[in-house]
Amino acid sequence: MVALQLQFLLVPFLTSIMGEAQYMMQDAALMSYIDQRFLSLEKRLGKCNQDIMDYVEEFRGFSKMVLSRLAEVSSYKAEVKNEVENLLTRIERAQRDIDYFGSITDSNTCIEVHEDLVKQQLFEEAEEKKKLTLMLNTSCDHMLTGIKSIKIVKKSGDKHGSWMKDPGKKHSRIYLLNGSVNNVILEFANIMTFTVRNHTLKARRVTLPFPWEGTGHIIYQGFLFYHRYGSLNEIIKFNIQQRSITDQMLLLGAGRIPAYQLSPSTKIDLAIDEQGLWAIHAEPETEGNIVVTKINHITMAVEHTWDTSCTSKGAEAAFIVCNTLYVVYNFPSGGNSRIQCVYDVLDAVNSYETPILRFPKYQGSHSAMHYNPKEKQLFAWGDGSQIIYKLHTKQK
Repeated sequence: MVALQLQFLLVPFLTSIMGEAQYMMQDAALMSYIDQRFLSLEKRLGKCNQDIMDYVEEFRGFSKMVLSRLAEVSSYKAEVKNEVENLLTRIERAQRDIDYFGSITDSNTCIEVHEDLVKQQLFEEAEEKKKLTLMLNTSCDHMLTGIKSIKIVKKSGDKHGSWMKDPGKKHSRIYLLNGSVNNVILEFANIMTFTVRNHTLKARRVTLPFPWEGTGHIIYQGFLFYHRYGSLNEIIKFNIQQRSITDQMLLLGAGRIPAYQLSPSTKIDLAIDEQGLWAIHAEPETEGNIVVTKINHITMAVEHTWDTSCTSKGAEAAFIVCNTLYVVYNFPSGGNSRIQCVYDVLDAVNSYETPILRFPKYQGSHSAMHYNPKEKQLFAWGDGSQIIYKLHTKQK
């Protein structure tokens, strides 16, 4: 009887325990399923985030490429515009010549028109000479007669480079631009700071947004003017103190061949004299003869261009003093540099009457020469050495 009662009591108890165990197993299975779902969702979210980051990075790269292409298109657009304007000018001149020849009816008329044309040409030449005289300061009347002395200041840098002072500023800072392709300017407080040991530690480093090409750059009135590396003939005007590009221009015709045969890295050589900014380059159309262009350093516009009789063959450098171009020649292996071609844009100096001027006490080659009109000196770079030449001058 007692056993029967215990049996009736144990059956419901065991039943309830088994039921609870079954519920717990179901809950555990449900929790495991939920955990698996959460892990799957986390993996998917992680993959989604990675895909988004990859897309963002790819879009950034695409944006940079588009901006770079737009800048190239803008540069090409400006160049094409200038070429079209030049072509239109030539077409107008050709049309005038056609109209002139079409208006000729007999020999007498031809002679009269020819005489009138000669008079017109002489008048235009006289007017052009007046404009050039007004544009260029004719009070600048001295010419180079000799190289007075040489001072090798320091040997610091690569075989090619340039160094200079700013003739448009009162300070005595020295600027060093090492190499034919670089984007870092070293600025020194004065020449004493430049000549000390470990001088680069005392220099202020100025990084350019685009590297330069060649050694033909120049610093004037706080701005660096240089030929942009990788471009055909783009000249950049860079504010050294503000570290920003102020302006730029395309020097049409330049950049296709070196300005000097013995300095092939320099396609455009920029120069400063008493009149301001100039560009020296060579063109295939002039059979390699040097071309001189006067540039307004404020507006970055071409004011006038002259085709000179000085060849770029055998030349290593050039500079301008008081409207006059002096071309420096040497031997391919280096030697005694000499000036043997002179070109005055106002015809005040006769090149055939100018003697050959030799650089004293230096056997080597020069990769750059920059005239400083304030100090009447040449800042030259010769085989990694920084050199100063003092000049002899006389009245033209």
